[in-house]
Amino acid sequence: MSIDITPRAANRLKEIMSTDDNPSLALRVTVESGGCHGFQYLMSLTNTDAVSATDDTVFEAGDGSGAKVVMDEPSLELLQGSKIDYTMELIGSQFKIVDNPLATSSCGCGTSFDIKA
Repeated sequence: MSIDITPRAANRLKEIMSTDDNPSLALRVTVESGGCHGFQYLMSLTNTDAVSATDDTVFEAGDGSGAKVVMDEPSLELLQGSKIDYTMELIGSQFKIVDNPLATSSCGCGTSFDIKA
């Protein structure tokens, strides 16, 4: 199973690690039931020391930035093949899931999605 981290997302994570002086920071992405389309993405920062070796998978950006994304197994099953991006828009900046091959539809803000049955 794979997840891609875009250069923008990797760069932003690297900036956060540098600003916080914490090279162990990672972006945790989880999926839970809810939102306006059935499932919603939740994102938070975590330390890699808090990662469970049995329940979590860690993905590292391929650009040498040290940027990492952590997902639990149930979330990874719904997000496999997706990309983690960082967007900067007038309404704000955020990490975002793009190109989720299992999503059939999503809400306007991009935090909620439905999957193929």
